[in-house]
Amino acid sequence: MQSYPKAFHAFHQAMTQLLILPYGQEAGEIAARIVRRVQYHLHENPPKTVAGWSEKDIFLITYGDTLHDNSEQPPLQVLKCFLDGYLNEVISTLHILPYFPYSSDDGFSVIDYLSVNEQLGSWQDIEAIASDYQLMSDLVINHVSRESLWFADFVSGHQPGRDYFIEEDPETDLSEVTRPRNSPLLVPIHTRRGLKHVWATFSEDQMDLNFKNPDVLIQMVDVLLFYLARGTMVIRLDAVAFLWKKPGTHCINLPETHAIVKLFRLIMERACPGSTLLTETNVPHEENISYFGDQDEAHMVYQFALPPLILHALNRGTEKYLVQWARNLPDYPESCTVLNFTASHDGVGLRPLAGVIPENEVSELIDSMHRFGGFVSMRTLSDNTESPYEINIALFDAMKGTRRGEDQWQVQRFLCSQLIMLGMRGIPAFYIHSLFATHNDLAGVESSGRTRSINRRKWLLEELLPELENPASTRSLVFHSLLNHIRVRKQEPCFHPNASQTILDMAPGIFAFLRTSPCGRRKLVAIHNLTSAHQTLNQPDYVGWFDLLGNGVIQDLQLKPYQVLWLAKTP
Repeated sequence: MQSYPKAFHAFHQAMTQLLILPYGQEAGEIAARIVRRVQYHLHENPPKTVAGWSEKDIFLITYGDTLHDNSEQPPLQVLKCFLDGYLNEVISTLHILPYFPYSSDDGFSVIDYLSVNEQLGSWQDIEAIASDYQLMSDLVINHVSRESLWFADFVSGHQPGRDYFIEEDPETDLSEVTRPRNSPLLVPIHTRRGLKHVWATFSEDQMDLNFKNPDVLIQMVDVLLFYLARGTMVIRLDAVAFLWKKPGTHCINLPETHAIVKLFRLIMERACPGSTLLTETNVPHEENISYFGDQDEAHMVYQFALPPLILHALNRGTEKYLVQWARNLPDYPESCTVLNFTASHDGVGLRPLAGVIPENEVSELIDSMHRFGGFVSMRTLSDNTESPYEINIALFDAMKGTRRGEDQWQVQRFLCSQLIMLGMRGIPAFYIHSLFATHNDLAGVESSGRTRSINRRKWLLEELLPELENPASTRSLVFHSLLNHIRVRKQEPCFHPNASQTILDMAPGIFAFLRTSPCGRRKLVAIHNLTSAHQTLNQPDYVGWFDLLGNGVIQDLQLKPYQVLWLAKTP
């Protein structure tokens, strides 16, 4: 029996209960190992007071080297200078995509979890950012690079990595396993012990970790605590849905996976009160929000259905499916919320549309994106057929037109998409390229051979800044419009993540919802024209309300193409 102070005794018991499902009789000893690590972490890193989320929370997603200049200044320092100069009063949280040494997948094939990629900068640079912005870091938990020391141990038969990976007989029936890619699930590896077939969900360079070995769990707990000690306040569990493997099942969203997510939340709440656990689970909506658990798993999940639904709505000029989906959204637990986004380093995922939008309309959307310069990535189904997995395109270019073709409304349509995200319940997250209205990077696709590179341009500041500062440029118009909209949002209590949301029926082509502040005393109606037509609405209840987006007191509801109104009862 372990001897702890009373608070840690309860902590040990709670972890033990969670660990019984995946680890059985070893649960108590594993929990004890974690307690010792958390006690040491708290001794070295006393907890600090962190405010809860509010309408002022705005996330920004970027690679560490999206911005660079012609000096010898490391990219992380260039990023910090840009943030301080342009966005320090705009964003609250910065998600720097994996900034560790890596071998592929633009960072998500991690070689060393505890080092900063020297081409980006140093831990000092990371900590400097974390001192002025809430930092979000990726814990790439499902897999590791085959160039990592752990995998080198596996190949040579040495500990600790020898037992860190999943060997599987290639004759095993794995047809039920959910595949996010069309690459082989098992990779043949020549080791000192002979030829082994190793589980690799995402690519032959990304070897899945064997969480059935409790030492792997402990290693990841150590990494988690290390990131918290370095100033990270939001932990993003990458690809966590695939964490636990059990042949004969889909190997996704298994109960053991949920137990480990609960464990990580418990650890974070003890080691760093106020920190946030975010799960990256690009799966259909009901499966996605299952990671809230009973307010004991993720504090936050991505709103994965939002990007393709907004894209479809604006491409087709219809509110139908967006309204149906949004009306059925549950009331999130008070301690949980969603991260709303329209674009990210990945493509626009199509899996969340399953059962929501007819397949023929999804196909028409894909056809439009092809015409606007985009690509589509496929995944392999259990019957070995392929299915569209995600659209790869820069969001600004995805808004070039509608299913009928290109038109003159690209900027207005794009801004409408961003205002939908800003207004909906949850916390908004901007991909940095959305702020810049970045076009498709076809040269990046050609040089990398990867379609996802279309949305991962590296900007030279000497090229970007003159455009941002030129009032006549489209890039400047988009950038400063978004910054102004964000500033308005941050002053409006109706946009608090816990403010209620009610979907309204107004007219075809109109997406509208009511937000009510947590105290219940203030109301705001957000109205979005999803079409290229002028719309006049017969909504007398909102005449005389004040438009926060600059149109003053509204006497009649006339909307220009893709116009958005944020109507409040008082200025």
